[in-house]
Order: sequence, then structure tokens, then C-alpha cells
Amino acid sequence: MIPRREFLGSLSAALAFFAIQSAAVSCKQEKKRSKMILSFYLDDTNPQIVSSGAFRQFTDYCSANGIKGESSFIPGYNGKSIISDHDQNQADYLEYVKEAWSKGIDSHMEIMTHNTLFDFETGTRNESGIHEGLWLHEPSVTTQEYLRYFRNIINEAEKAGVKYTGLTWPGCGCEACTKRYAELKESGPLKITQSAFEALLTLAREEKFRNRVLPIFYEASETEYGIHKRIADGRYGVYDLMPNAMDHFGIWENSPSRVNPDYYITEDGKSGIIVKHLENNAPYCMWYMHWQGLNPEKGVGWEAFKTVSQRIDKHLSDKVIWMRPGDIVTAYHDAGGWDFTNKLK
Repeated sequence: MIPRREFLGSLSAALAFFAIQSAAVSCKQEKKRSKMILSFYLDDTNPQIVSSGAFRQFTDYCSANGIKGESSFIPGYNGKSIISDHDQNQADYLEYVKEAWSKGIDSHMEIMTHNTLFDFETGTRNESGIHEGLWLHEPSVTTQEYLRYFRNIINEAEKAGVKYTGLTWPGCGCEACTKRYAELKESGPLKITQSAFEALLTLAREEKFRNRVLPIFYEASETEYGIHKRIADGRYGVYDLMPNAMDHFGIWENSPSRVNPDYYITEDGKSGIIVKHLENNAPYCMWYMHWQGLNPEKGVGWEAFKTVSQRIDKHLSDKVIWMRPGDIVTAYHDAGGWDFTNKLK
């Protein structure tokens, strides 16, 4: 499986498309903010790679240190729903995911399987076809089809007492996806369809998500970042909240060469991407991580994650505030911009 950042390759064309097609809001503001927001999303989270206790250790650490973000919940990661058919480790994991919100960690859809589409009638993953991430980009899929699939995932999670907050999309480099990706690219930059956004908004209006305003995460950029309104209706909305920092906690490869706490903040607290955004008066610094590298049991990035949080607490505690992505987009939506960051305490 190739994560979406590698799957997309160069994103210059896509970013240009978004600049034209949506109202991206500039992150620059003359008035100094009271605090900059910190957050993250964690992808590929599942109980197959390591024991469920690793996820509880992660959420306990976040809770004890006031860290807030979100983590994916993928019920059909191993080909069938762990909610309907699970072993003890998976059952424990379901309990820890349900408790995660009270510890500062929301749960987002990385779709049902992180693989091919799930057949809710048979309770198993399809053995062929394109994967869910690319399926979100299919122009022929209707709003009703997306609505039905999303609703089935949400209903499945509700059986375990889990509420979703938003969506990330898993990339793929399998033969079927590679071929279809090339075909879609001939028509222009790859993009999630408006039909998918319409389905998400419908479910937000039905209050099927934890929040009435949903964050999605499409791509990341340290410089060309921002928030993009994809669709909204009164109190409800769907926003593309771009991470402006990358994964240096081992990524999906769980590689020591991919670990660098100094990328985020150096030991003396004087440099790093968090400090850079703070000095540039950015409204937020948000990064993404992968469970393979971050998990406390086998992840090579776990100690680095703790080091970064300790450095933030030591050097920047009066300058930053942790927020969940869902709370960020809700506050932005209600305020009509980033002005709310001038009043954060």
C-alpha cells in the first residue's frame, strides 16, 4: 500500500486547481495572535500491527499531557468488520477507541477497509476493483452511492459506540488503481468529487458525525497551506484543513531514518517547523503521522513524539494551544475566518 502523498506524486497542478476552484483563506494576518493552534491526525491506526494496549498507551499519554488530535478508525482493515467479528485484542481495541474522545483524540474515517470497497451485505471486503481512496475521486459515483457507503460505515462504528469526526483518504499503488489513476489524470488534477462532499454534508446535517462541521485532509504543504471550504449549509460544513508539517516519526515504513524530533522543535526551542510557523504568525501548525511509526509498542517514532511534546511544553506552553481538527474547523466556520485565534487562552 502506498500512502496518498506518494501516490499523488507532484501536487503542483492540484494545488493550482484548488487555488482557482475554492476560496482558500490566507494564513497571514498582521495582528499578532494570542496563541497558535497545534494538532495532528494519525493514519493507519488498527489493532493488527501491534496489540490494542499500544493504542491505549498512546491516548493515555495524550490525555496526561493535554495533547489533542485525531486518529483513524478502520473497522474493516483486515477484510471483515472487527465490530461484527472480533477476537479479544480487537474487542479491547474497540473499547479504547470509544474512550479516546474523552482523552483528547477524535476518530476519523479512513474509509471502511483502507483497501478495496466493503460489501456490507456479505460482511467482507471485495477481492477486486479499485481501492476506497481512489473511489472517492470517481466522477461517475453519485451522491447517493457515497451517502449509502458513508452511512454504512458510520452505522457500523456506532455499534461499538464510536462517533466519527471527518475523513482522510488512503492512497494505493496496486495495478487497478495505478491504471485508473492515469486515466483520471488525463482529465485534470486528481480531486475528491463534489458528490462525496455533498454526501458528507448531508450526514453532517443529519448529525451522524460528532461535529456539525467536518475536517477532511487531502494534501499537505509547509508553505502553501490553508483551509478550503468544500461545501457548507448554514451551521454545517466540510473543510479541507491542510497540514503544514510532515511526518518525521518514522512514517508508514517505521524507519529510523525517518525520525527527527528537531524537525518539529529543537532542544533549545529556537527552531523547527513549529517555531517557524509561530514566528510567521500562522494560525496553526498541524502534522500527520502513521501508526506504523508512531505506536508505542514497535514504532521507532514513539520516543521522538514524547520528546517533541516535552520540548513544546518546556519552550512554548504560553504560545500554543492544542485543539482537535474538528474543533478547529468548527470554530473557523462559526467565526467566518481565523479571527477566533486572537482570543484563544
